Amino acid sequence: MARKILVAMDDSDNALRAVDFVADTFGRENEVILLSVVPKITAACELNAETLAAHFKSQQAAFCQVEEEKEGLLREALQKARQMLHDAGFEEGKIRVELKQQKRGIARDIVSEAERLDADLIVLGRRGLSGIKEFFLGSISQKVLQLCKDRSVLLVQ
Repeated sequence: MARKILVAMDDSDNALRAVDFVADTFGRENEVILLSVVPKITAACELNAETLAAHFKSQQAAFCQVEEEKEGLLREALQKARQMLHDAGFEEGKIRVELKQQKRGIARDIVSEAERLDADLIVLGRRGLSGIKEFFLGSISQKVLQLCKDRSVLLVQ
């Protein structure tokens, strides 16, 4: 039976390992959805008020450039992942690419998209945070595990 497999992607090697795992493990009859959520680094690009401090207004372009660069890196990672799946024998019609702007939080947005798309499985790479960073910040994969109530989640080392 064909399934929908959602692979949550960023621009890391861990995400590409998750794609590689899917390509090596799952049958070609399955649909693979490659999803990236563009992090909302700052809302600075959306601000346009007369009351903005002059110093901040002069730095606004730099904030916007960071957001654009991050989105560009995600687009490149998605295309590389698509090519990896295609090279592994997945038909073009079985590969779907989704790039979404962050709404509520990256982990919440991943789970929401999995629900909306009726994905059977969420696959993501385990982030290599140090123990202290992971304790204080948590990780996207950990949050997805906590939030996902009615779908399977597979973490790839």
